[in-house]
Amino acid sequence: MCGINGFVSKSLIEKNIIDGILDQMNQQIIHRGPDQDGFFTESGTDYSVGMAMRRLSIIDLSTGKQPIFSADNQKVIVFNGEIYNYKILKQEYLVGYNFKTNSDTEVIIALYEKYGVDSFSWLDGMFAFSIYDKTVNKVFIARDFFGEKPLYYSLNGGTFYWCSELKSLLKVLDNRPDLNKKAVNLYFQLTYIPAPYTIYEGINKLNANHFLEIDCVTLSIKDRVIKSNTYVNYKGISKQEAKIVTAQKIRESVKSRSISDVPLGTFLSGGVDSSIISLCLSEQSKQKIETFSIGFDKKGFDESEKSRTVSSIIDSKHHEFIITENDVKNNLHQIILNFDEPFADSSALPTYLVSNRVAQNVKLALTGDGGDEVFGGYNKYYIGKLNQKYIDFVPKQMHQKTQKFFQKILNIQDDTRGMSFKINRLIKAINYEGDFYTNIISLGFQSDEISSVLTKEFLENDSFSYYKDVIGNNKTTLTDFRNIDRILSLEGDMLVKVDRVSMLNSIECRAPFLNKELWDFTSQLPEAFLINGWDKKHLLKEAFKDNFPKGFLDKSKKGFGVPVGDWLRTHLKEELLFYVEPNFIQEQQIFNYEFISKMIQYHLEKRVDNTFRVWTFFCFQKWYLHSMRNNIKINK
Repeated sequence: MCGINGFVSKSLIEKNIIDGILDQMNQQIIHRGPDQDGFFTESGTDYSVGMAMRRLSIIDLSTGKQPIFSADNQKVIVFNGEIYNYKILKQEYLVGYNFKTNSDTEVIIALYEKYGVDSFSWLDGMFAFSIYDKTVNKVFIARDFFGEKPLYYSLNGGTFYWCSELKSLLKVLDNRPDLNKKAVNLYFQLTYIPAPYTIYEGINKLNANHFLEIDCVTLSIKDRVIKSNTYVNYKGISKQEAKIVTAQKIRESVKSRSISDVPLGTFLSGGVDSSIISLCLSEQSKQKIETFSIGFDKKGFDESEKSRTVSSIIDSKHHEFIITENDVKNNLHQIILNFDEPFADSSALPTYLVSNRVAQNVKLALTGDGGDEVFGGYNKYYIGKLNQKYIDFVPKQMHQKTQKFFQKILNIQDDTRGMSFKINRLIKAINYEGDFYTNIISLGFQSDEISSVLTKEFLENDSFSYYKDVIGNNKTTLTDFRNIDRILSLEGDMLVKVDRVSMLNSIECRAPFLNKELWDFTSQLPEAFLINGWDKKHLLKEAFKDNFPKGFLDKSKKGFGVPVGDWLRTHLKEELLFYVEPNFIQEQQIFNYEFISKMIQYHLEKRVDNTFRVWTFFCFQKWYLHSMRNNIKINK
């Protein structure tokens, strides 16, 4: 696990200058790899290349130092991530190869040397890497299937840069780029910015399951999809057989993702996903495993009792931490700004705190991330099904009247996120134009509200146009919804959150549910296997129900939420009010002041609970003041 940086320049640059640039980029991400660093430089007749990395040592502690070269010394790699099937790949494809290390990194470069870019599709893992191939004067940059590991890039004048975190790139650019208006619109709807966009114009994220081919001489760039392998055909499988395969594949995935030369544990929230992962790890371990959970001092958000139940079942060495408002207050600034662009998933706050506690005990943790996407576990999948039935039954004009009625009776005032919250979210997501699922996943503002939030100068007609071209329109099946989540929510939100906060604490998180074979398997199953009536994650729970007390896996779970709506009315209130000061808003020229100020006022007065909207605004303004302050003049 590491962070990587690099650049290709059409200018001929001296080695000491290349090293200086790389060192500046590396210094920004020491938290991603505090154990080692590594550098490669090449200054030829037509161009200069530099690649660097910071390493967090997890596998092959003694000989895994990077960069690593191919057997002919003409190809070189820097790598961030873990390849879980690297030993199998060595045995099947690289017999007779003279390995100098025991690392997965050398397996990647050896596969490329022998088989080229086609070998990228054989990698089971989380990764972002760059390979410089001197024989063809090209650099190849790749990102894993789900997008677990980040990769940013920018072509700036005669230089192409790439890096694991935006802060490295911003450090070496001459000027901070302008805001990307498409990204601003996406953020205020989704509460995050998915690939290929970033908040900055001219800086992109590499799409998950893609690789770039950069010609070092011309700096021309080709963006290509990593071809997927074809796995077993599961069409026609019975539910009983599917249960057996589910349990088998998850246990295999946990085993492959627990290979480590350092101690490991699990994040145990007490929900279905983390409980099953912890169970599987405990079955495979010869000694007690370490499990970690957090509770909250606000009772409605505290579910630590469930994690204690699971710990008792699997007989783990359990660590439990209670989070208070002061814990979040003391770390809020660092957590939010570490994302380098606006990011408003409030669960990043407790995830950071549990990561911080875990880092005091182990360097590696397994998580239950991805279980909802792979096995159909979100409430929004119900909403997707109900939307079609609703619009078939209720005429549009009647819905408009119904919506006003529900707004009155569901006047949510407290940040509890109970049944009223869920019904309100369902009603708001109803869309007669065929784009209802983008409304469902928009936790900030709905598409028809954005014009009230942003000024005309920043408004985009259709924020999701790029993704509609990629995914297609009128998606109505559970598989469609899950695939949209994989491309948008998983890559842009969940995995960003886990990567940044875990790496900020210098620990590695692995998610056994994020396995290409497992995704391919569930995507071939009948929808009723995944959601059976009102039973979410039906197949997953059926496969493991005998390992837990009766009904335990059917208990509802709130998720990793924190009461930020309440905090915005208390210790964050003064800062929030500053962000909506007329002078600040006027200087920005981004927001419609009347709408924003009214929204905040209603929330502070508890007339309406606007938690998600106000928090989205708060996080943007906090980022803006810190990152763009040189571009504005504010009298505080």
